[in-house]
Amino acid sequence: MLTDMARARARDFLNAVARFFQRLGLTPNTLTLIGFAFVCIIAFVIAMGYEALGAILLIVGAGFDATDGSLARLTNRVTKFGGFLDSSLDRYADGVLMLALVWRGIEYNNRWMIVLAVIALIGSFLVSYTRARAEGVGVQLKEGWFTRLERMIVLILGLLSTLMFGQVGLLIALGILALLSNVTAVQRILVARQKLGEPS
Repeated sequence: MLTDMARARARDFLNAVARFFQRLGLTPNTLTLIGFAFVCIIAFVIAMGYEALGAILLIVGAGFDATDGSLARLTNRVTKFGGFLDSSLDRYADGVLMLALVWRGIEYNNRWMIVLAVIALIGSFLVSYTRARAEGVGVQLKEGWFTRLERMIVLILGLLSTLMFGQVGLLIALGILALLSNVTAVQRILVARQKLGEPS
C-alpha cells in the first residue's frame, strides 16, 4: 500500500518535524486539531474558486496529518483516544473537502461534479468504515488499493489541473475518486469475508 511506503520513506523527516512541534509545546491531539482547522481553511479557499492554491495548501496540510502520530510516538503519548480523534477528524476533513467541491459544482453549474463528489465521499467513508467495523469483530483490515493517501494525491492533482483544463480536470479527478474509493470499499468487504471464513 502506498501509505505504508510513504510513511517508511518519510519517517526521518516526520520525526524531525515532530521534534520541532515538541519544542513548541504542542501535544499530538493539539496538532490533530490544528491540522483539521487548516483543512477547513483549505476547503474554504477551494470553495471560493482558488483550486490550485488549495492544492498547494493541501500538500502543506498533509504534514500535519502525518506528524501527529510521529509526535505521539516520540513523546510516548500514543493513546487509544488519540487514534480515535485522528481517525474521526480525518472523516470530517474528507467531508469538508468534498463539500467545497460540491460548492464548486454549483458555481460551475455542473451536476456531474456534484454527483461525483458525493459518490466519492460515500466511498471514502466506506473505506474507513469497513476497516473499523472489521477491527470491531477482531479482524485486521489494512488491505486496499485506494486509501486516504492515494485519494489525496488524486485530489491534489485534480485541483492543480484546473490551471490548464478548468473544471474538466477536476471532473476527471472526481470520477477517479468516486470509482476507485468505492472499488476499494468492496475489496475490503471481500477481504473481510475471506478472513472471517464466510462461505461464498
